[in-house]
Amino acid sequence: MRRNNKANNNVKREIENVLRDVGLEHAEIFVPEKENFGHFTTNVAMRLASAPKGRDLASGGKDIKKPPLELAKELAAKIADVAPKGFFEKVEAAPPGFVNFWLTKGTLQKEFSKIAGEKDFGKSNVGGKRTVIVEYSQPNIGKMMHVGHLRTTIIGDALANIFEYLGYKVVRWNYLGDWGTQFGKLIAAYKLWGDKKEIEAHPLDELQKLYVRFHEEMASDALLEARGQEEFKKLERGDKENRKLWEWFRKESLKELEKMYATLGVTFDTYIGESFYEKELAPLVEQLLRSRMAVKSGEAVIIPLDEAKLPPALIQKSDGASLYLTRDIANIRYRLAKYKPAKILYVVGNEQSFHFEQLFAVAKILKLDSADLKHVKYGLVRGESGTKLATREGKTILLKDVIQKAVELARNVVVSKKDTNISEAQTEEIAKVVGIGALKYNDLKENRTSDIVFNWESMLSITGDSAPYLQYTYARLKSILRKAGKFSIFNFQFSKLDKEVELTFIRKIAEFPDEVARSGEYLATSTLASYLYKLAVLANRLYETTPVLKEQSAERRVALLALITIAAETLKKGLGLLGIGVLEEI
Repeated sequence: MRRNNKANNNVKREIENVLRDVGLEHAEIFVPEKENFGHFTTNVAMRLASAPKGRDLASGGKDIKKPPLELAKELAAKIADVAPKGFFEKVEAAPPGFVNFWLTKGTLQKEFSKIAGEKDFGKSNVGGKRTVIVEYSQPNIGKMMHVGHLRTTIIGDALANIFEYLGYKVVRWNYLGDWGTQFGKLIAAYKLWGDKKEIEAHPLDELQKLYVRFHEEMASDALLEARGQEEFKKLERGDKENRKLWEWFRKESLKELEKMYATLGVTFDTYIGESFYEKELAPLVEQLLRSRMAVKSGEAVIIPLDEAKLPPALIQKSDGASLYLTRDIANIRYRLAKYKPAKILYVVGNEQSFHFEQLFAVAKILKLDSADLKHVKYGLVRGESGTKLATREGKTILLKDVIQKAVELARNVVVSKKDTNISEAQTEEIAKVVGIGALKYNDLKENRTSDIVFNWESMLSITGDSAPYLQYTYARLKSILRKAGKFSIFNFQFSKLDKEVELTFIRKIAEFPDEVARSGEYLATSTLASYLYKLAVLANRLYETTPVLKEQSAERRVALLALITIAAETLKKGLGLLGIGVLEEI
């Protein structure tokens, strides 16, 4: 059963108005999983019965204690009495204390006419232009993106899309790993073995090779590690040559990263990374020591977290080096000062949970918690055997290879069903949209905190809960509309949509605004993905049971075409929020 706090569609708003008329201001409205429990339901009677005092709705608001089912029956009778005539087909109480609502055909038909007349159906202003910062992707400069970057990148992008749709001002932040001792090693490696032209041609690949070689050579060269440390110290001191090399590594790496993001259809507003806060860290630690929020522990510096029942947060090592946590504290301070956000979302894996527990506890102590700070955690990517996804040699799989395989497999599916009129260029475009869509949906449909499994066959299936199925459904609906010729969705008789399959479809379409809102409220892309799959199932049921183009009644034909138009637009909007493209034909 699904909870809804704020109604975003016309029917739910009307139900809320009816409930207010019987004295219930904040009753929660649900959409039951099974239709035999009504089109909508509320558990308000159970909540009243479990409260210290129940409210007797039949006797002017006298406080008494009653069983939930008895309260539900009172409430059902009262609602049926005050509801607008013809709005509910029936209102019934059900054990152990639910009140179930069934809408009339007329109510559903009117709801659809309102939806058809809305310019931006589903959009909301619940965010009120407040700012949300979504931090996601977070690759390391000088290293290839691997399959582990997939989840943060596409989950973060989808959540950013959803919050934008809900009326928030979204800052899409790629917090780059662009500072640390690894850059001393990279600079040392480049000075020893680097080739400028090779790096400019293949930045991430060549820089990563240099980094790997440095570690391999360390086994036989005891002085190499010290050389890397010295190069980083020079970088920290502002050595011109090292600074220039670091800036060049960052610039060339970003060029290649942006190509990857373009392929995935992902964008960012800023690439401010760890290096941005480099000069703030020592003064920050000193300030915290002076204010006694931080204390010395030997030569190290810590912030005690006794009240949060957590171990102390280490913010400076005994050798004076800062930590990731220190940079994150500076990061929060900067974000709050510059953007004054309502929320900051960190889309980072489950394995970093302890880090964020400490960070948020520190933020509270330092009074840097004016924004709602959330760790949007997620699980691992696993192979079909259940093990962590890796090559046969046990190496990490590169993200570019995963994307390439998805597109290749999608191409095979497309070619096997290919229309001879589709060109090779069109085939490639279809394969790209389908393959990348399959990758994204396979992740976004799952519970975010769970591990996801790469099963290529089910991922690319055109049946079942997959992106290709949803994309195929959209193309199918658009095919009907192309064949239908010209018509206007603003000029139809909604009363002609009177079959059960059509009314069920209308109810599902009407849920779209609430499903988007719930996805944002719970930071759950799976909520929206599940809704879109159910919508696609109903679209195909309509397609299979209702020969729209053969409909003899002109009025009913136009009404059905209007229904298909709105359904196609809703599918496209929903998939777009998940970062998944659609095709007019497949």
